[in-house]
Amino acid sequence: MKMSQLYIPTLKETPADAEVISHQLMLRAGLMRKLSSGVYTYLPLGYKVIRKFEDIVREELNKSGAQELLLPALQPAELWEESGRLQNYGPELMRLKDRHGRDFCLGPTHEEVVTDLVRDEVRSYKELPLNLYQIQTKYRDEIRPRFGVLRGREFIMKDAYSFDIDKDGLEESYQNMYNAYCRIFERCGLEFRPVEADTGTIGGDNSHEFMVLAEAGEDIVVYCEECDYAANLELAKSKLEVVKADEEAKELEIIDTPGLTTIDELVEELNIAADKMIKAVLYEVEGQGILALVRGDYEVNDIKLGNLLDVVNLEMASEELYKELNTVKGFTGAINLDDVKIIADELVMSIVNGVAGANKIDKHYVNVNPQRDFEVTEVADIREVKEGEECIHCGGKLKLTPGIEVGQVFKLETKYSEALNATFLDENGKSQVMEMGCYGIGITRTIAATIEQNHDEYGIIWPKALAPYLVEILPLGNNDDVIEKSAQIYDELTAAGIDVLLDDRKERAGVKFNDADLIGCPLRITVGARSLKEGNLEAKIRKTGEEFNINLEEYLAQIKDIIDNLS
Repeated sequence: MKMSQLYIPTLKETPADAEVISHQLMLRAGLMRKLSSGVYTYLPLGYKVIRKFEDIVREELNKSGAQELLLPALQPAELWEESGRLQNYGPELMRLKDRHGRDFCLGPTHEEVVTDLVRDEVRSYKELPLNLYQIQTKYRDEIRPRFGVLRGREFIMKDAYSFDIDKDGLEESYQNMYNAYCRIFERCGLEFRPVEADTGTIGGDNSHEFMVLAEAGEDIVVYCEECDYAANLELAKSKLEVVKADEEAKELEIIDTPGLTTIDELVEELNIAADKMIKAVLYEVEGQGILALVRGDYEVNDIKLGNLLDVVNLEMASEELYKELNTVKGFTGAINLDDVKIIADELVMSIVNGVAGANKIDKHYVNVNPQRDFEVTEVADIREVKEGEECIHCGGKLKLTPGIEVGQVFKLETKYSEALNATFLDENGKSQVMEMGCYGIGITRTIAATIEQNHDEYGIIWPKALAPYLVEILPLGNNDDVIEKSAQIYDELTAAGIDVLLDDRKERAGVKFNDADLIGCPLRITVGARSLKEGNLEAKIRKTGEEFNINLEEYLAQIKDIIDNLS
């Protein structure tokens, strides 16, 4: 493609509302433009990258035995009622009515629709297993869209759905897709980790997220330095020895703590370590108070707690509940707090002579001892793990790093097939419920994650597999020989099947160099009058910054060789 003919409006300045690198560079390099909050138009350069990634996804999924189709984005609400998700999914579900007053939604995912399709078509075990996938625009009404396409209201996603006759078949389908995902992200040259993850509103029994490691990640990946254990912080567990302090229990006492509502303030004022504090967080589930207790040097893990309570959306307690329970925010504690379910982390139970809220403003208890001074409903692991703790599998040290979720695989089992009555006749003619799995990849999110992991101060550094163009040719000046030779190189590389961008604009050399670094093609070839006289072309590898000359007599073979060795 010749740049004079390509719609690629690059920007010199970073847009003020672009917070993360991928958002900034996708706008500056002319990959996309914002239409409204969380909604973007993909320009030719950006859409070319998207199509390259989609091709990789299709190749690997087709190789795995999955079949592509296209499901409707507009979904009747009664299907979501049938599955039980219409209310549970929450306000992120884009809802609308047609002219007849019938309720619909714009699909954030397609479990209901694909299950409805299969239940009407598949009758016998001989038609299974079946794996269907699509690449389509999805919709989620994010409360605060941000970070460009990392958290948008409209995005492109690949979603696949497997149907099997039994759990062994589901396990095989799940592992097949897990392996395909690994191949996809490896081909893209990404540093990623599959991690154990929560199933969230999708549901099911087991799940793994595929995390691209990058500073802009909203998730935290917990991994072991010694073995292959990795999990999202939401689910990560660590091995900690619960040892009760060897000291005599003292008499419970109430003290004045004016304005001391945080653990840090209490530690500083009372000169008592955070691991002696009992942090209490009050939640509300269907009008019932849930008091979660963790040691003061830890945070409550909402996902672990929600899973323990079998609640998808765990909510903080309302002001009304605080009044009803006769307690005060910042001073809430388990002692004499009636009509609540108290769930304590296992580390809380080892505290001797601790500090806890007294349920009165500006008051705390000291010398608090669990079980003596209050009883708990349940003891469980409800804390977030911390870096340096021991791996539950091998005892190695755990590390924490930010990650961007680009894909997730789920074992749905019979959650949707049972609710929507997706059955088949087994070899004995008996009706059985299908076992299901679902598998998603964020297409546009992966593009952004790639940029987060591959950039420098000058612009994008595309991995070879996703680069919109592999080679960019920069003719410098208006010399006829330079223009002619640049056109010749462009034609020969194009004829050889190489994606080439020719910057034939009548711009200064500095503008061309800056735009080339911004766009980030893996190989830059500069054609200048001086180098032509010397019988050379100047080459630069974008990723390494390595610069060298290419012999003018053998440039086609040398450029092909360089491309073959790019990563």
